[in-house]
Amino acid sequence: MRNITARPRLLGDVGGTHARFAWQAAAGQPLQNIQTLRCAEHDSLASALSHYIAQVAMPAPQEAALGIASPITGDTVRMTNHPWSFSIQALKQSLCLQRLVVINDFTALALSLPDLAPDQLHAIGGGHAVASAPIALIGPGTGLGVSGLVPDGQGGWLPLAGEGGHVSLAAQTHLEARVIQHLAQRYEGHVSAERVLSGPGLVALHQALTALQGRTAEPEITPAQITQAALHANDPLSLQTLETFSAFLGTVAGDLALTLGARGGVYLGGGILPHWRDWFAKSPFRARFEAKGRYRDYLAEVPVWWIDAPTSPALLGAARALTLQAT
Repeated sequence: MRNITARPRLLGDVGGTHARFAWQAAAGQPLQNIQTLRCAEHDSLASALSHYIAQVAMPAPQEAALGIASPITGDTVRMTNHPWSFSIQALKQSLCLQRLVVINDFTALALSLPDLAPDQLHAIGGGHAVASAPIALIGPGTGLGVSGLVPDGQGGWLPLAGEGGHVSLAAQTHLEARVIQHLAQRYEGHVSAERVLSGPGLVALHQALTALQGRTAEPEITPAQITQAALHANDPLSLQTLETFSAFLGTVAGDLALTLGARGGVYLGGGILPHWRDWFAKSPFRARFEAKGRYRDYLAEVPVWWIDAPTSPALLGAARALTLQAT
């Protein structure tokens, strides 16, 4: 095993809207100088990283680990919901790093799940987690992230790197079928889960429901405005949007739990649900999560938590990935 304990580290959690960075003195040390930058304010990931490094009065990092909202299939990384693209090797050289690990952002978040504190989790029904059973992770934000953990047979965990947010969205009601049919015309035939279960998807869903009522959609409405209208003004259309969103999310999360056999629980991440807080616990999510016919009783025992942490747990997951890939 290499000696990795004395190397300062740069950690990142880069989504389609925000990039969160932290500095770590060495493996196992606390995160310091945590900052959140808006991606739109920087021309490239290298520019955002250079800006962060210039702001912190710390020794230059020798190693870095970045969770990126993109599939990682080679040296070239192109973000799915943001125009940044980069070469991993070129980025490593430009930052004068001895080592650079780049993984999917939800893979990084999955790696942090075993270390989350109880006060960072809010239960949404179910029974008790089964020890050493697979764990599922799904989260709507700028896109829809999906990952999970499976036991490695030695008391540890192996993270999953996939693109489950782009599975085909399935309808369970007549209204949902009409919504998908409407969105299929907009998205050239294929409506993925992410097309609805994301920030832009929430807007697309609101616009689809507006059109299905024979009304003119608001082209400039934002997710925050929809949430505000639903939860504080009791606007019927906005409430229907949140309810339909939550039901769709329950369907997709239940499918993921069945696919992975996630009796270790399902975790909900992403930037949308914390804004809904108490309302989400009473939403259609849990009923739809369990609505799987003969497997209703199976899913009724699967616990679900949504993650509410002030600091991005994916930063800790990135640190774990850096350590794991050095062993």
